[in-house]
Amino acid sequence: MYDKRALVVGATGVSGSNVVQHLLGRGDWQVTGLSRAPSAGTSGAAHIAVDISDAAATRDRLADLATTHLFFCAWTMGSSEDDNCARNGAMLTNTLDALRPAASLRHVGIVTGMKHYLGPFEDFARNTPVTPFREDAPRLLGKNFYYVLEDILAERGKADGFRWNVHRSQMIIGYAMSNLMNMAVTIAVYAALCKATGLPFYFPGHPTTHYGLNDVTDARILAQQMVWAAEEPNAANEAFNVANGEVIRWRELWADLAGYFDLPVAEYPGHHVPLKGVMADLDGAWDGLVVAHGLQPVSLRKLDSSWFTDLDLGRPMECVNSLAKARRLGFTGFQDTRRSFFDVFDQLRQKRIIP
Repeated sequence: MYDKRALVVGATGVSGSNVVQHLLGRGDWQVTGLSRAPSAGTSGAAHIAVDISDAAATRDRLADLATTHLFFCAWTMGSSEDDNCARNGAMLTNTLDALRPAASLRHVGIVTGMKHYLGPFEDFARNTPVTPFREDAPRLLGKNFYYVLEDILAERGKADGFRWNVHRSQMIIGYAMSNLMNMAVTIAVYAALCKATGLPFYFPGHPTTHYGLNDVTDARILAQQMVWAAEEPNAANEAFNVANGEVIRWRELWADLAGYFDLPVAEYPGHHVPLKGVMADLDGAWDGLVVAHGLQPVSLRKLDSSWFTDLDLGRPMECVNSLAKARRLGFTGFQDTRRSFFDVFDQLRQKRIIP
């Protein structure tokens, strides 16, 4: 029997799927993925389909598991931040409650993000944060479901005797379909439509984001850090920023992304022009691309998360993370940001999602 038995919640999403792959690549983990919908499966990993907002169903489906390490990569969007706090707090609590009877849990890692420093969706980036972001920055006033998750984790870790970590990511870049927040897929679809229709491939974000410094988080780096923290005793009960390890300017990166698709870079309009409005009228053009290139019959609505791309690229401030805390304790993962995007684009082409 494996000594390390992982349960990855949100296993079909961009974060969870990369955690599953990383654990399987290690070879010394038993891996079970969990998601709300059935999964096509990953070789080497078991899968459980359950809606973890349903406490009774979660207890029933997880009753036979003797999980040692929980990687919690799931979230849901409610109608308000109060609703987000209630829904997401309940999902984490339900999962921990379901695993409690086995008394085998040794570690829990959860994924949060920059809303810890910038505020919730309904009040996003309306503050004046101090950058680079550091993990010991004081919390913002008001409700934030990330704070709820951290508090639940700390309280339950103390009560149940497991170690924990919080991983605060920044613009997660990775391959996943039907994901609520997937910038790389949205940009790839936007570029394919620009090339097919002649629309200008312009950067849609705020001038400060266009010209200033930012960073991103490759889902593979996130997975590496989550597993490292689970195994590193000195990392116990800490929150860590996680990013690629280099800073970028979107002005230069946008030109690199355009080059991948053999597109000219359109002149920057000088202000935020939300991509959501552009993508709203392109369903017919996308359907035509699918037919013309023999792509998988995936609708534009399942691929496009331009609302989220607009949110992140529309921030009126530079956003960079200090990685000193994790570096000091021994995590040295690094990822070239251009390759973060190019690798996702390559996968999308190989799987016939984009031309």
